[in-house]
Amino acid sequence: WEPENLPSVKHSARTAIAVTVSFMVARLFRLPEAYWAVIATFVVMQSTLGATLVISVERIAATALGALVGAFLATYFTGNVFAFAAAVFVIGIVCIALRMEKTAYRYAGITLAIIVLIPRSNPAWIVALHRFFEVSVGIVVALALAALWPEHRPDSAKQSAE
Repeated sequence: WEPENLPSVKHSARTAIAVTVSFMVARLFRLPEAYWAVIATFVVMQSTLGATLVISVERIAATALGALVGAFLATYFTGNVFAFAAAVFVIGIVCIALRMEKTAYRYAGITLAIIVLIPRSNPAWIVALHRFFEVSVGIVVALALAALWPEHRPDSAKQSAE
């Protein structure tokens, strides 16, 4: 076990505060599935601010891409598995063209799948907009807390990283 990969009391406290704030902000804005803000916060809180800042911007952009494609697909190609497969592929190509990392592509794909594959009573564009805001709230709150309360790696991790 690497010491930098083990949770600490400080990391647990930072994460608990971040996910709670994310949930409260999402609820404040009356986002219907506020737990997505919490999930996004958990993912971002696993890294230091410096390590996660660029990829977090990519995650937000990729979430927007997945939401946009998902809304289009759910509106015009409901239930078409081939259109879904094509959309997953196209999103991957767009991420390549934009030089986004695989993590961003994963966010886009997950967003697409949630919008397209889960039946909803609301219009797809509303679902997509909610998903974008829920995930973005989680990412922004995690980044803000990481900036205000940075997590320092143990000295042994700093030395092995150099």
